[in-house]
Amino acid sequence: MPPEAQEKIEELQELQETAQQVAEQKEQAQSALNESKTALDALEDVDEDAGMYREIGEVLVETDYESAYDDLENKVDSLEVRTEQLEKQEERVQEQFDDLQSELQQMLQGGAGGGPMGPGGPGAGGA
Repeated sequence: MPPEAQEKIEELQELQETAQQVAEQKEQAQSALNESKTALDALEDVDEDAGMYREIGEVLVETDYESAYDDLENKVDSLEVRTEQLEKQEERVQEQFDDLQSELQQMLQGGAGGGPMGPGGPGAGGA
């Protein structure tokens, strides 16, 4: 196997790992987004005068309805943006993977038969 083909295979493996990491991050962001949307929906059914607490690390701190609602709304917006970014990144990585896979297939098919790009093929000028 030509060294160029081996390099492409290694790049494919790296892209596959990257794609897996991006997919995991997107899944986590989507899960957090769903949880935040559910909490925001639930908060709309709560009386605005109800006692509210928010978790900061391992401590619960008293807060008011408006602050809790605004914080959740901001979190949802932020997670929506993050999810969109990860979807775009996932698409880019998939395109790179597909392109690289095509290059490798062409390289292996062309290299195995010494096709038209071999010695004396197009671009093999002399003068």
